[in-house]
Order: sequence, then C-alpha cells, then structure tokens
Amino acid sequence: MYIIMIVICICFIALLCLLIFFILKHILYNIIDHQIERFQSDLIEKQVQEIQSMYKQVRGWRHDYRNHIQNMKIILDNGNYDKLNSYLNELSTDLNTVDTVIKTGNVMADAILNSKLSIAEKSNIRLNIKANVPEMLPISDVELCSILGNMLDNSIEACNSLPQNERFLRVYIGKLKGQLYLSIQNSAGTVRKDKNTYLSTKSGEHGYGIFRIDRIVKKYHGYINRQNEEGIFATEILIPLDF
Repeated sequence: MYIIMIVICICFIALLCLLIFFILKHILYNIIDHQIERFQSDLIEKQVQEIQSMYKQVRGWRHDYRNHIQNMKIILDNGNYDKLNSYLNELSTDLNTVDTVIKTGNVMADAILNSKLSIAEKSNIRLNIKANVPEMLPISDVELCSILGNMLDNSIEACNSLPQNERFLRVYIGKLKGQLYLSIQNSAGTVRKDKNTYLSTKSGEHGYGIFRIDRIVKKYHGYINRQNEEGIFATEILIPLDF
C-alpha cells in the first residue's frame, strides 16, 4: 500500500511538472509572438518609409519632365548635338535610380523588392534578379513581405560587411512543382551557427527576423534550407500552393 502511494505521488508530480512545462512554454511563445509583432510593425513601417522615398523620387522626376523636354528642344534648336547627347546620358542615369524594374505580379512584393534592391544598388552590390510571384498564394501579403524583407535585409547587411568588389546578391522567386519557391544567395563573411541552426549577426531584437521566417514557413507546412559555403550564403524556401 505504501509503495502504491509513492508511485501515485510520483505520477502526480510528473504530471504536474509536465503541465507546468506546457504552461510555461505557452507563456514563452506568447511573449515571443508579442516581441515579433512589435518588431514586425517596426519593420513594415521602415519598409513603407523606404517605398515612400522611392515614390517621392519618381514624382520629382515626373515633375521635372516638362522642363527636361523644353531644355532638350532648346539645345536641339541650337544644333548642339554633343551637349544634347550628354544631357540625355545624365537623364538616363537619373532615371535608372528611380525606375521600378522588378515586376513580379504581386504589388506588395514589387514594392518590397524594389525598395530593398534600390538600397542594395546604392551599396554597389551586384544584382541578379528573376522574380515571378504566383497569383494565388496561401500566405498573406504581409507574411510574404515579412519573409522577403527579413531575407533581403540580412543579405544586404552581409554584403555590406565585405569589400565592394566582393558584394553580390541573387534573388529568384517563382513556381516550382506546385510550390512557391524563393531563393536568395549573397556574398557573406562571418556566419554564426549553433549546431545546425544559423543565427543572425545582428544584436538585440533583430534576431527575431529569422525566427519569424521559420514560423511562417512552418505555419504553411513549407520547407526551408540554409547553407553556407566559402564566401556564399544561400536560403531556399518552398511553400505548397495547394490550399
């Protein structure tokens, strides 16, 4: 009888400990989710500011469009073709800095990609981009932008830690075997890793970006693979489109 009571007590304590563990785990995940939500809000606000800056440049160029046309007519009337050629070259360079060259089929993805890649160009990062987002997605636009924004921020930061002649960024987005496929490769120096888990090189709350990406991919039963070789870091994500 005494032994039975001991066994019952041990089982009760074990169940109590298990219950406490799940409660603490739930509380911890709620805390992390709130931290991510706050970080995500800051991230979206930052991306909106970047997009607004890009659109402001476009509006400024359009505002000057008529003046440019008038100036070129005057130069042409004077027969100064060398000056006209120089003027056109300057306009071409100026327009390239604000032209939205990436059109994926998804407006939000276009905005995030173009704003981030504009930043990358200013950092003299060589770009190779091919992106086509399927029309119907299981994930929301906010979640897609969260994945892209975090991945590109990490890639640009990694590139900026290297000499300019070593910086490159490759982005591919498309449909692969009935899945949304995202691939980003970038030049990289030091990579932080704990066993099989890659860690952010950023300090503070910025490390939530990787956690956020993983949570979204897991939520939609997707697959994520991160690899690094000498001088290159690559991330691949697959998310099923059959929903």
